[in-house]
Order: sequence, then C-alpha cells, then structure tokens
Amino acid sequence: MARVGVLTSGGDCPGLNAVIRALVRRGERHWGDELIGFHDGWVGVIEGRHQPLDVEVMRGFLTRGGTMLGTSRVHPWLTEDGAERARATLAEVDVDALVVIGGEGSLAIAYRAQVEGLVPVVGVPKTIDNDIPCTDQTFGFDTAVSVATEAIDRLHTTAESHDRVMVVEVMGRHVGHIATWAGIAGGATVTLVPEHPFEIEAVAEIVRRRHERGRFASIVVVAEGARPAPGSLEFPEPEVDRFGHKRLGGIGSAVAVEIERRTGYETRVTVLGHVQRGGSPT
Repeated sequence: MARVGVLTSGGDCPGLNAVIRALVRRGERHWGDELIGFHDGWVGVIEGRHQPLDVEVMRGFLTRGGTMLGTSRVHPWLTEDGAERARATLAEVDVDALVVIGGEGSLAIAYRAQVEGLVPVVGVPKTIDNDIPCTDQTFGFDTAVSVATEAIDRLHTTAESHDRVMVVEVMGRHVGHIATWAGIAGGATVTLVPEHPFEIEAVAEIVRRRHERGRFASIVVVAEGARPAPGSLEFPEPEVDRFGHKRLGGIGSAVAVEIERRTGYETRVTVLGHVQRGGSPT
C-alpha cells in the first residue's frame, strides 16, 4: 500500500476527471493505495490544500469536463520559498509518489521535482495541443479537433449562403496539429500552421482562384501560433505572461483583413478560443 498524490497542472482540457477517476479506481481497488488530491495544481502542494480521493468521491466524474481538483500554472520555483514549502507539505502528507497530469510545461516541472528530490513523480501527458514529444496523441486533443471540425462544418453553409470567406482561428500554441486535423476533416481551402510561415498573397491568390472558378465559399483555418513569412504581413510579437508563455491570438483577424483587402471578397473571422477546452471528452 502506498500514499499517492495527484494534481492537475496547466490549462484544463476534456478528460482530466476521467484520468483522476481511473487513477483512484486502479490504485484503491487493485493496489490498495491511498489517493490524495492536491487542489489547484502545485498551489495545493505549496499551500497544503488537499483532500482524500476514493471511488465514492469520484462517482459521476467520468464524462464531466474540467478538473474536479482545479488547476493553475503556478509551480514551486515561481517564488523564492515555493520549493521548500512544497517539500514540507509532501513530507507532512507523507506521499510516496506524485502523479502530475499536465502538458509540456507541467511535465518539465514534474521532472524537475523528481530530479531535485521533492518527490518521485509519474507524469500523465494531457494537452489539447498534442505537442508532447514521444506521445502519439495526448488526451484532450481529440475533443478539441472534434469541436473545431464541427465549427468548420457549420461555417461552410453560412459562407456558401453569402459567398463569403470564413477565417477560423483555432488553438494549438506553437504547433499546428488541431488546425491540420480539423482543416482536413472540415474541408478547409487553406490551413495555416506555425511550422510553416505563410505568404499572405499566396493565401489570397488561392481564395481568388477558387471564387473565379465559381465556388461560393472558402474556409481558411489559422492556428493561433501561425506567423507570416518575413515581409509578407506586419504582425506584432505577442506579449509574454508571468509564467513565460506568449499570449497568442489575433492572427486570424489579421489574415481576414488582408484577404478582404486583397481579393475584395467579404471575409469574416471566427475565433473558437476556449470552447475547444470545455465540455465532455470524446
């Protein structure tokens, strides 16, 4: 029997509660472990906020979105005394291991916690972005793609009705997995991803040729981290938050303005944003 801590860290995504539930059921019923859930990610470890988790507590959470433990981007090394406070809590609670459910940044912090001797760690890869190395597909990604694909399907009909160009900005940080998968599934005319800087005139030309052939709608999918090639389109560098993350977004609107200016076709933009993170997992 072991005492195992659990926390969710970083941005939320569909499927977090299902993972917590699976850990609790397997740990309690198969291994006889005692599970402790820390509130709001590493904040709960630093501030000593936690609760016992068992099968009864987790009933009803399998298909529920979000995370019943709460989450945050705070970590022990964000403040001068954070690591020592976290170490003290872990010693007081007497956990044998800590399961960190998180994305790329959260798993890097989990690795540091293990290396620096805070606690033995098991990492569970979660992110809608699907950008964790050595992982084929992270949970949360499929749901985000499904939401984006449905939105593109719906935008096709209104675009055709008005002979408009629709620009759809999707999440994904610095990788284009959501944009690529949803763009293919939804039949986008153009998909712009961070891995390949784009020429805005080339995008406008594709749209122009499509409409000249008599097609009545164009869908342009833009990943939030997509960037124009140098000299193609002026777009400011994003601000950086206190966690060191760039605040992405706005590229969809910039692309829409330029497409309309260069082609003369009415162009509207839809930013899906956090709707891709919410709701029940697929």
